[in-house]
Amino acid sequence: MSAMTSPDPVPDPVARAGWLTRDEMIEVDRVMVNELGIELVQMMENAGRNLAQLAIERYRPTSVLVCAGSGGNGGGGMVAARHLANRGVEVAVAVTRAGDTFGGAARHQFDILDRMGAPVGDVTADTDLLIDAVIGYSLRGEPTGSSAELIAAMNAMDVPVLALDIPSGVDATTGATPGLHVAADTTLTLAAPKIGLRVAPGVGELFVADISVPPAVLAGLGHPAPDFSRAPVVTVV
Repeated sequence: MSAMTSPDPVPDPVARAGWLTRDEMIEVDRVMVNELGIELVQMMENAGRNLAQLAIERYRPTSVLVCAGSGGNGGGGMVAARHLANRGVEVAVAVTRAGDTFGGAARHQFDILDRMGAPVGDVTADTDLLIDAVIGYSLRGEPTGSSAELIAAMNAMDVPVLALDIPSGVDATTGATPGLHVAADTTLTLAAPKIGLRVAPGVGELFVADISVPPAVLAGLGHPAPDFSRAPVVTVV
């Protein structure tokens, strides 16, 4: 994939961030929801808004195709689609299955897009930027079925790819790619970098976004939090 460049300055590198495993990120989500009462839909909103902002700042797209799965990663991608559309970007969404079969927060985000009239269809070459929101850190084993088909379609296009949290098909803990995986030009990981991103192929330029996880939550797992004091999205080096 060919990356597009931007003349704008990038945020300062993240300082002293811990690198989380899949199980540690699952625990972060558990604490956020069950102990702090910060719901998934709130974190999803923060993720999608930051993803849309990064897409605009790094790629200046006039059109974006969001490829979304049926889980939390897909929900964040659909939030980004809404924010991009609100800012005048032509947006389309390709999903791994019919949106009316989604559940939970992902269904909530799909229904909003449906009411907005956002087009939902197949992957096409007529776009400036692809957003990969098919599979997040929960991957176990190789992608199959419609998820694998969507990954293959993205990889076949000569269009820059911005991945949400981790490129689809990459194991968040080991960085392994047991099957098809997205070759991203840029990855926006969430809350803290996933340790598999250190060695995984196809990560590209790596950023981390604030989704409102208190530093104490990461400290409880023995990790320092990214420094979001100057910006909600910072580079990872």
